[in-house]
Amino acid sequence: MEPRARGSMSGDSIEIEANLTLSDRLKVFKGSTFDPEAYVSSKCQHMNEKETKHLTSYLVELKKASAEEMRKSVYANYAAFIRTSKEISALEGQLLSMRNLLSAQAALVHGLADGVHISSLCADDTDDLRDEDLYDMDNKQLSKIETWVVEFFDRLEVLLAEKRVEESMAALEEGRRVAIEAHERRTLSPTTLLSLNNSIKEKRQELADQLAEAISQPSTRASELRSAVLALKKLGDGSRAHTLLLRSYERRLQANIQSLRASNTSYGVAFAAALSQLVFSTIAQAASDSQAVIGEDPAYSSELVTWAVKQAESFALLLKRHTLASSAAAGSLRVTAECIQLCASHCSSLESRGLALSPVLLKHFKPGVEQALTGNLKRIEQSSAALAASDDWSLSYTPTGSRASSTTPISPHLKLSISAQRFNSMVQEFLEDAGPLDEALQLDGVALDGVLQVFNSYVDLLINALPGSAENEENPVHRIVKIAETESQQTALLVNALLLADELIPRSASRILPQGTNQSTPRRGSSDRQNRPEQREWKKKLQRSVDRLRDSFCRQHALELIFNEEGEVRLSSEIYILMDETTEEPEWFPSPIFQELFAKLTRIATIVSDMFVGRERFATILLMRLTETVILWISDDQSFWEEMETGAKPLGPLGLQQFYLDMDFVMIFASQGRYLSRNLHQVIKNIIARAIEAVSATGLDPYSTLPEEEWFAEVSQIAIKMLMGKANFGGHVERDVTSPSVSSAKSYTSN
Repeated sequence: MEPRARGSMSGDSIEIEANLTLSDRLKVFKGSTFDPEAYVSSKCQHMNEKETKHLTSYLVELKKASAEEMRKSVYANYAAFIRTSKEISALEGQLLSMRNLLSAQAALVHGLADGVHISSLCADDTDDLRDEDLYDMDNKQLSKIETWVVEFFDRLEVLLAEKRVEESMAALEEGRRVAIEAHERRTLSPTTLLSLNNSIKEKRQELADQLAEAISQPSTRASELRSAVLALKKLGDGSRAHTLLLRSYERRLQANIQSLRASNTSYGVAFAAALSQLVFSTIAQAASDSQAVIGEDPAYSSELVTWAVKQAESFALLLKRHTLASSAAAGSLRVTAECIQLCASHCSSLESRGLALSPVLLKHFKPGVEQALTGNLKRIEQSSAALAASDDWSLSYTPTGSRASSTTPISPHLKLSISAQRFNSMVQEFLEDAGPLDEALQLDGVALDGVLQVFNSYVDLLINALPGSAENEENPVHRIVKIAETESQQTALLVNALLLADELIPRSASRILPQGTNQSTPRRGSSDRQNRPEQREWKKKLQRSVDRLRDSFCRQHALELIFNEEGEVRLSSEIYILMDETTEEPEWFPSPIFQELFAKLTRIATIVSDMFVGRERFATILLMRLTETVILWISDDQSFWEEMETGAKPLGPLGLQQFYLDMDFVMIFASQGRYLSRNLHQVIKNIIARAIEAVSATGLDPYSTLPEEEWFAEVSQIAIKMLMGKANFGGHVERDVTSPSVSSAKSYTSN
């Protein structure tokens, strides 16, 4: 039992450790006294197979988490990583120099020891002659090499003084080779050899300092700069050479920027173009020289990228401070667009060199551009509201509104009111300027969303132009909108919204919205297929705003029919209930409110046929929705049906017949006008059936008193002709005098 208990305790400890943070869980492995074998033994000594697998899984997960944490740390401290790498490289060079110095000192010590040993041997009398001969020979040899060393340093001094780099480097290489041979052949004493090596090192450092100074001089030409950097690299100081190269280009760039700023009195598009060309051409030249002289070493490439990002950020801040901020504040979106297009073009030329600096520009430019877009959209809203306050809502032909073709008229059937014309012009100009920005800065459709926003605001103005609009009462700010008094003016509101949403705004947005039919390349075609749903959804949002205005129009006209000026209901159940209280046979004719509905729909149909040329479907839907609004009000009015079905005076046979006639009258004139929808037809059928059930609930048989359906159709047709002024009953067919149709015809004739 004890091993199992211990194993359980070990498993519990693993579960407890799993609940700790990653830092706490790794503490046990970071200690200097950590012993892997002891750790495994402490965990696995009394574990069964299942617990061992659990521990293995825990350690694997911990390993993955540790690797991920290290990766995040590297990315988070990338700049520090590059700086540390350079410092390590410099330290390695210093260590190498120290090792060479220690080797030389060791050789000196060994030489001195050998000299002492040789001197002691020379005391032997038997070897005096032989040693003397050897000394004479060596002395001659040493004298020859030492003479060369003296001449070598004299010549090297002259070369360095005259700054003859190539010859100085060749001399230093020759001196290094002679020093190696002298060390191998022992032709120089250790002291002389050490002096030679130290002197060569000093002269090498002196030459490197000369090259560094030449690189740092602004007057150094590009060819001389590359030669000096390459020479410094050959001397073994590549890291310093690359850093000095980039610093040299940075100094030149700053000097040129100062000169450019001094020569420009304004900071407009011309200044932005010149500045962008200067900055990115300098970065390109620096990248070219870096690759040609230093090569593609990852350490140097990282330093180049870091330097290029720094220059791009400085450029973005400078352009933002002097050009973009002022143009955004003034609402000059075109200046902003041209500047950013120029910068994006120059920046893209660096991508072939492995320098993708567009995200740097995007980070700095995007907030200012979004501010400029917002300011322009706000200006469009304010201008539209001001124009709507004085618009008489009369339609006239309108130009396209674009800068390029502002005098070219569009299709003759496209008429707009003054406010809609100006709104269309402002939206076109906005999209012409914002389109390139949206693509260059990856604004994710900010421009299109903004157009939707201002269009919705303009539709709100049109809704508030309707007489008695509910929104007009709720929003006092919009009361300045001029009211559309007549039906023609109110229909013109619909024309404005429809033409803008259906044709003009999508045409202006074609530069931003991808067109599926224009597939220049397979890649572009694939992008178009991906963006078609977004394009359709954007257009649907425009159409939904138009539908909102149309529904408000229909609701406004329906309320005018249903309620009087005092707010009392005209279309009530009493119209039909009170008919059964009279003793005389009524004159069968549609109720006055439905006569007014017919007259209103006839007038509106005439108006829309003139205004909606080429858009007959919208006109038909408009008439259909207006008719449905009235009928659906009857269907959904609970008080109307409560009085009919459960009121003190229930609906009687005559009231049912009149109600049936009214509903049939609506179906017939809607059918003749070709705006009878299936939904409207079904709702009317349901209403009639409900009225019949209300009469049946009183115990009467409604079908015993209702005439045939042909009678309702005939009376409705007669009513339509009379209301349209086309009635002629002189030659009607004789029928039974008790026929309701005959009595109605007689009454019409008598009138």
